[in-house]
Amino acid sequence: MRATTRLSAARSTPTLRLNLTRRGRLLRRLWHDAPFSVIGGIGVLLFLIVALIGPYLTPYHPTANSLPDRNQPPSLVHPFGTDNFGRDILSRIIHGGRNIFALTGTATLIAVGLGLVIGLHVGYLGGWLDQIVMRLIDALLALPALLLTLVLLGALGNSRFTVLVAIVILYVPIVTRVVRSVVLDVKTKAYIEAAEISGESRFHILFREILPAVLPTLAVEGALRFSYAIFLVASLGFLGLGVARPEPDWGLMVSEARDWYALSPHMLFFPSAAIVALVVCVNLMADGLRRLLEYSEVD
Repeated sequence: MRATTRLSAARSTPTLRLNLTRRGRLLRRLWHDAPFSVIGGIGVLLFLIVALIGPYLTPYHPTANSLPDRNQPPSLVHPFGTDNFGRDILSRIIHGGRNIFALTGTATLIAVGLGLVIGLHVGYLGGWLDQIVMRLIDALLALPALLLTLVLLGALGNSRFTVLVAIVILYVPIVTRVVRSVVLDVKTKAYIEAAEISGESRFHILFREILPAVLPTLAVEGALRFSYAIFLVASLGFLGLGVARPEPDWGLMVSEARDWYALSPHMLFFPSAAIVALVVCVNLMADGLRRLLEYSEVD
C-alpha cells in the first residue's frame, strides 16, 4: 500500500511541476504581449483586498458628520478631503467599495451560475425547449437595462436586494446565450458522441464533458458582466436608487458632489476616479483572460 502511494506521489509531482511551469510561461507571455492586462488583474485584486480589510483600518466612520471639518481639501488628516457634511471621503470610498463588490459580485455570480445551467441544458437538448427559452431571452434582451431596472425598483421597492434581482434578470439571458453558443459547437464533437454511445448520464455529459469546454468563455463573460454591473449600480446610486442616505455609495457620492464641485472638486474627483479605475481594471483583466485562453489553445 505504501509503495503504491509513493508511486502515485512520484507520478503526480512532475505533473504538478509541469502545470506550474506552463502557467508561469503563459503569464510571462501575457506580460510580454499585454502588460496592461496583468496590471488590470493586479488592480482588481488590490481593490478587493482594500474592500475586505480597508473598513477595519479606516480612522473615521463613513457616516460620521463633523460640520467644523466640512469641505476640507486633501491633507494628511483626511487624504481624500471631506465632503459638505465633514465626512471623510477616503473612509466612504473604502466602505462603498465593499458594498459595490458585495452587491455586484453576488449578483454576477448568481447570474453566471443560472445562465450556465440554463445554457447547458437548452444548448444540449435543443428542440422545443430551446425555442421557448430563446424567444423569452430575445424578449428580455430587447428591453433597455436601466429601464427594466427602474420598473423592478418601482414594483419591488427601492432596496439593494431589488438591484441584485434586477442585475440577475438582466444578465442571465446574456450568459445563457453565450453558453448555449459554445454548447452547440461542443456537442457535435466526437468525445460527446462517444459518451452518449457508452450510456453516460445527461448529468455526466453536461458537467463532466461539456462544462470544461465552456468554462474558459464563461470566465471572460463573467468578468465583463461584473464590469457592466459596477456601472449599473453606480448609475442607480447617482439617481438615488438602491441606496439609502447617508450610506456610502460611489454613485451617490458623485451625485452629492454636483452642487459642490466648484468649491470642493475633490468631492467629485475621488469617487468618480474609483468607479473608472475599477471598471478599467476589470475590463483589462477580462482581456487578459481572453488572451490566456488563446495561448492555452495554441499550446
